Amino acid sequence: MQAVRVQRAPTFADNWGPRALLALVVAGGLYGVVLVHAAGQALLALTLLVTTVAALWVYGSARTTASRYLFPSIAAAMVFVIFPMLYTVSLGFTNYSSTNLLEPEQARAYLLEERTVLPDSAREFTLERMAGDQLRVRLAPAAGGATGPWVSAALALTPAAPTRVEAALKEDEAAVLAGPELSLKDTVTLLPALRLLTLKAPDGKALELISLREFAVTQPLYQAEADGALTDRLTGSTYRADGRIGFYVSDNGQRLQPGYRVGVGLQHYTRIFTEPRFREPFVSVLVWTVLFSGLTVLGAGALGMLLAVLLNWDGLRGKAVYRTVLFLPYAVPGFISILVFKGLFNQNLGEINLILHGLFGIRPAWFSDPVLAKVMLLVVNIWLGFPYMMVLCSGLIKAIPADLYEASAVVGAGPWTNFTRITLPLILKPLTPLLISAFAFNFNNFVLVSLLTGGRPDQLDTAMPAGTTDILVSYTWRIAFQDSGQQFGLAAAISTVIFLIVAAITLVQMRFTRVAADEPRR
Repeated sequence: MQAVRVQRAPTFADNWGPRALLALVVAGGLYGVVLVHAAGQALLALTLLVTTVAALWVYGSARTTASRYLFPSIAAAMVFVIFPMLYTVSLGFTNYSSTNLLEPEQARAYLLEERTVLPDSAREFTLERMAGDQLRVRLAPAAGGATGPWVSAALALTPAAPTRVEAALKEDEAAVLAGPELSLKDTVTLLPALRLLTLKAPDGKALELISLREFAVTQPLYQAEADGALTDRLTGSTYRADGRIGFYVSDNGQRLQPGYRVGVGLQHYTRIFTEPRFREPFVSVLVWTVLFSGLTVLGAGALGMLLAVLLNWDGLRGKAVYRTVLFLPYAVPGFISILVFKGLFNQNLGEINLILHGLFGIRPAWFSDPVLAKVMLLVVNIWLGFPYMMVLCSGLIKAIPADLYEASAVVGAGPWTNFTRITLPLILKPLTPLLISAFAFNFNNFVLVSLLTGGRPDQLDTAMPAGTTDILVSYTWRIAFQDSGQQFGLAAAISTVIFLIVAAITLVQMRFTRVAADEPRR
């Protein structure tokens, strides 16, 4: 019996066209890795390298046919999700802040480029217009000096495309103006060209522009020493690099700005959890964040479920109108609704306080009282979230077989029994994952807090700025971009803690959900 030979189907890698295309893509990816690494972004370069190697394996192997359709989304997740997460985590182990932005080499180069004006070398200058749109610089004698005035040769200074120019000065023995002096307004337009102008004095010293009206002799402010230290030429103080804090520091503790980035290990996490001045505001913000998210999900879910049950009542007329009206809060953009509520809750002019004052003679301080501010946040957030829950519950209720309610009616059960024995058990399990996602969303609901209260009123006697209505994400935002010297490293550490907390809560809730789903089977 003759054996039948089964031919292998051609694969993606068997065709020279796809191979060439894959080679070009990989070459472009590797070139991008080199450029990114040269720019100093090692972590991003590593992410791109892993993505490029994975693309080569997925599209070049005959055993990964199914993975080729999923790889684009996986690659996007690696670049836009995994990399930002890893970058944030890595920042949490550094002192990265507004005062420590540069690398050590960049900070040192910046300090060595700083210049200072030599005493009694500043000279006021004027510009004289000469023939052919050329100009001449005239320097007045220095304060207390006997030499001068000095003048330069004719120069072509153009503000459009300034270039570095060096011109020699000479004594103006005749002291005669070559032409009319330029006004201050015209001099300002020539500042880009004047900044690139170097004037050589008759004694060989170079003068540079130091202000709108003066040229002067400058020299480097700091002198580099053999051991890496920097010496201030004016004061004689010596500054040495301190790798623990990322600054050049003198013997008396004075620091030079700017600082540079260094690794600080677990210092930020230690400060958050051990130092009382950092721990107390963090714990209070964390507790309020959990309460805010939980009460929002509970309130919006209960209200949405109640309205869904009522709208499912067969005897109710005008259901379409009610559904449309109740869905409007979700249809309107959230930031518009938040700003509208901010006006409604205004203490003096808001409609809510006008009504309360007319009925009860009170004007609650919604934005300055911590408890009322939290109540206001919950009310607004529940109002914005209940339409979504109502739509979800309505769809789940529609999926319940009508036979169950008919059987319940036969035995004489009422609406409450129908809800507790039929509706709630059947919609709660499919609704639970959505409630968990809503909890995670509200855990990071930055827009509401930022637009409505800004986290205020502020807590008192805290080392880090924190508001009584701040949730963790807005608290992190204030640390990173608003207050406290823009401490990006500390904010990254708090962001990492937020991620771990949300992940842990989600896993616990999913575990409870799985256990509850398995109970009937047991």
